[in-house]
Amino acid sequence: MVSTFFTLSFNDAAIARRNLFSQIHEIVFHRKGGYDWNTVYDMPIWLRNFTYQQISDFYKQEVENRNKTQSNSKNTTVINPQEFTKGRGPAKY
Repeated sequence: MVSTFFTLSFNDAAIARRNLFSQIHEIVFHRKGGYDWNTVYDMPIWLRNFTYQQISDFYKQEVENRNKTQSNSKNTTVINPQEFTKGRGPAKY
């Protein structure tokens, strides 16, 4: 029997590795060139987790703001072009 107290099982190691590389990809991709892959890979784990969380919070807030803006724009009055130009003569140039 192999002790897994200080080690990961083969399946858990694969999942941890995938999570690590996914996190690195998210930081590098969504920072739009702010970090390169090697810098993020060599970051201390606590700093990489903090950076990832900050980026995640930023994009969640951006989505909330966009949804607020879209819901506010739905409450505006729609202007019918025919009624807008009613009573006005032809355009004068």
